[in-house]
Amino acid sequence: MSGKLKWVTDIEKSVLINNFEKRGWVQVSESEDWNFYWMSVQTIRNCFSVETGFRLSDDQIVNHFPNHYELTRKDLMVKNIKRYRKEMEKEGSPLAEKDENGKYLYLDFVPVTFMLPADYNLFVEEFRKNPSSTWIMKPCGKAQGKGIFLINKLSQIKKWSRDSKTSSFVSQSSKEAYVISLYIDNPLLIGGKKFDLRLYVLVTTYRPLKCYINCAVCTWSAWACVIDFLGLTG
Repeated sequence: MSGKLKWVTDIEKSVLINNFEKRGWVQVSESEDWNFYWMSVQTIRNCFSVETGFRLSDDQIVNHFPNHYELTRKDLMVKNIKRYRKEMEKEGSPLAEKDENGKYLYLDFVPVTFMLPADYNLFVEEFRKNPSSTWIMKPCGKAQGKGIFLINKLSQIKKWSRDSKTSSFVSQSSKEAYVISLYIDNPLLIGGKKFDLRLYVLVTTYRPLKCYINCAVCTWSAWACVIDFLGLTG
């Protein structure tokens, strides 16, 4: 990549533009030759759709994995993890080994999870095995703790599904997809606080696959104590 880097973005955020300009990068339009395109989620989907047939050249990079939402959307992530488990079992991989109770020894990093409303009957069946358990509901397509709440009664699910305006735990739309997971009430803590283990992956090429990984541990700050106490985080 010779000369100054040429960039494009469809997200007018000062934090992006100021950083690009500070580095002396040159802004160009989408129709011109560019090296770096900071795209919105919808743009990245359109860009790499089957219809466009678009492919990056060797001197072009973007800020998202193609089809990244298969991992970043909660319902799709759960679907793909379950599919991965089944593939490992089919291949006879040692990673799919289970204990005497039928629980995964190495792939048990996600609690029992269902999609609502699609898996409602399966969830009810699991709930009735341990009616004193607590579950956490999260909207599939939101972040930052938005729309999350806890339930410990089936009646709460029924109220949510009816979108009762008098309920404090109602979702914004009864049609919105949610994931519901068994609540982990004894999580691993650092200094008495919950924490995030975040892996940052930079993929510079897919053929051959070349990745750079950076790990960071972040504890929840004091301002989030109320949310953290309930575990209502995205």
